[in-house]
Amino acid sequence: MSVEPPRLKTRAGKASPAAEPALRIRTVKAADMPAVVALDATVTGLHKAAYWQRVYRRYGIKGQGERHFLVAESEGRVCGFVIGEVRDWEFGAPPCGWLFAIDVMPSARQGGVGGRLLSELAQRFRREGVQMMRTMTASNNSLIQSFFRSQGMRAGHLLPLEMEIAAPADADAGAARRTRR
Repeated sequence: MSVEPPRLKTRAGKASPAAEPALRIRTVKAADMPAVVALDATVTGLHKAAYWQRVYRRYGIKGQGERHFLVAESEGRVCGFVIGEVRDWEFGAPPCGWLFAIDVMPSARQGGVGGRLLSELAQRFRREGVQMMRTMTASNNSLIQSFFRSQGMRAGHLLPLEMEIAAPADADAGAARRTRR
C-alpha cells in the first residue's frame, strides 16, 4: 500500500494543502497497517511496527463494540487515524470514552482530517451511551493541545500522576522485551 499523502482538492478542483479533503472515515483493515506505521514513523521519528501490530490486534481485530480504530482515507490512501475505547468506572467516574491516539499526515493537516476523525469517534462513543471523552497529552506537546482545544476539549478534573518503578537496568530490559513481541 502506498503511504504517499493524498493531494487535497479545493471546491474549484485545484490542489491545496489546506483545502477540505474528500474523506472517508472507516474501521481499520489489516491492509492499512503499513500506512499507519509509516504515518506514525513520519510524525514520531520512530519505526514501531511490532507495537502497531499489537495495537491492531487489540483495537482493530478485537475492537468491536467499545473499542474503535478508525482511519481517514482520501484518494485511496490512509492520511490519518484515531483510536479510542470506552472505559468503565475508573476512579469512580461513570463510563467515558478515552481517546488513545490520533494522528494525521503533516501534509494533510489543516484540512479538517483530525476534526472529522475526532467527531466520528465521539459519535461512536455517544451511541454507546457515553457523555464524556477524555485523553492525555505530553505537557510539552502544544501542537496536539491546540488541536484538542480547537475541538472543544478542556482540562478536566482528573490529575494524572506517575511514579518511576524500575531501576534503569530493569527499564532497559523491559523495553527490550516489549520490542521483541
